[in-house]
Parts: sequence; structure tokens; C-alpha cells
Amino acid sequence: MDQALFQYLLRLGDTTLILSHRLSEWTGHGPALEEEMATANVALDLLGQARMWLTLAGEVEEKGRSEDQLAYLRDAPQYRNYLLVERENGHYGDTMARQFLFDVWHYFLLRELSASQDERVAAIAAKSLKEVTYHVRRSSDVLVRLGDGTEESRARMQEALDDAWRYVGELFHDDDVIAGLADRGIVPLHSSLWPAWEAHASAVIREATLNLPARDEAEHPAHRGGIVGRHTEALGYILAEMQHLQRAYPGASW
Repeated sequence: MDQALFQYLLRLGDTTLILSHRLSEWTGHGPALEEEMATANVALDLLGQARMWLTLAGEVEEKGRSEDQLAYLRDAPQYRNYLLVERENGHYGDTMARQFLFDVWHYFLLRELSASQDERVAAIAAKSLKEVTYHVRRSSDVLVRLGDGTEESRARMQEALDDAWRYVGELFHDDDVIAGLADRGIVPLHSSLWPAWEAHASAVIREATLNLPARDEAEHPAHRGGIVGRHTEALGYILAEMQHLQRAYPGASW
């Protein structure tokens, strides 16, 4: 088994799965019908991506675990998602600040992964990139509309951006898993994504008349750990809901 690749695939699969679940929580609670439908569509896109990454992870692991088993039969310490995506939704501005920061990172990561030396990784990344291109455009547009809106919406979006920013640093942290895979040409160094990410994010944030937080505010080590299984208590609540049926009726299928 390629342990490093397996761990990295879990990171991608778990991150998209958990964010998909978070976005799905807006169903029936959106601020407007159009926004609710758009959010649900993004959640479905991410769920589809999670299925592809987790299916490949199961193949690489070579233990016969399916995407469903990886999603529903692991506890929080076995999850490898980034902490940013497990944070509570808060108000809609909180959700969209989180989504914007993630979408821009996700876009530049998938763009690099599309050129991976592993053809399986490259194929999934290329397919996902088409969807994430839309995600970036949508979350950027919402950020601008809310930031450059009323005095209240701007203040709330600035607070939401500042709050989510603290978790951004983990997205660009290179550990031994990433470094080893980068040496093999399978993934990029995540730190190399920062310049393009910052340039794009800064331009949109300025257009939204918001202030860009300082980079060092995104580098606090207390806001890392998800990719090695150290999570906030929020993930436990997500999994309790997401895994309820599988835990109550083990092995059940449609």
C-alpha cells in the first residue's frame, strides 16, 4: 500500500465530504430560494468529488474498503479533513466567507493536481476543476455583494472573514506526506499555492471593500491538526448525524 498517497486521498475525500455536509445543513434554511438552491448544488458537487477521492483511497489501501465504509465507519480521530470545513455554519456570511477562502484554495490545488504524475489523481482533479471553477465564481460574487452592501452586511462580512482566516494556514502547511508526494510529482507543495491564492483572494476582498487580514493571523498552530486527526468537537457532532443510519443498521444498503 502507498501509505502517503492513501493519507493524502483521505484528506481530499474527507475535506470535500465534511464541507458538503455542512452546506447541506442550509437546505430549508437558506436566506433566499436562489441561494439555497445554489448552496445545495455546490454541496452535491463536493459530495461527488468526495466519492471519487474516497473510492480511489480504498483502492490504494488494498483492504477492500468502499467509499461508504470509509465515510461511515471511521470515528473522528480517523478523519483527515482540514479544520476550516468542519467549523459551524454560523450566519450565511460566515458560511460564505469560509466557502470563498476554501474555493480559491481548492481551485489552485486542483489545477496543479490535474498535472499529477498519477493519472488517477489527475483525472479526478480535472473533472472536479470544472465544478470548482463555478464555485469560485459564485462565492466571490456573494462575498462582493455582501461586503459592498449595507453598513451592517459589510461589518458582518468583515467579522466572518477575520474569523475564518485563522484556519487558512493549515491549507498551505507542508508535512512529510505532502513533501514526499511532491518529490514524486504526484501533488504540489501546498505552500507553493499561496502566492496565486493570495493574489486572487486579495483582489476579490478589495472589490468587496473588505480588509485583508494579515498573513501571520493565518499561521497560528492552534488552528491546525485536522489532517492528522486532531479535530474540534464540531466534527463529532457532524459524524453523529451523518453516520447515524449506518451505525444503527450496520451493513444496510438500498
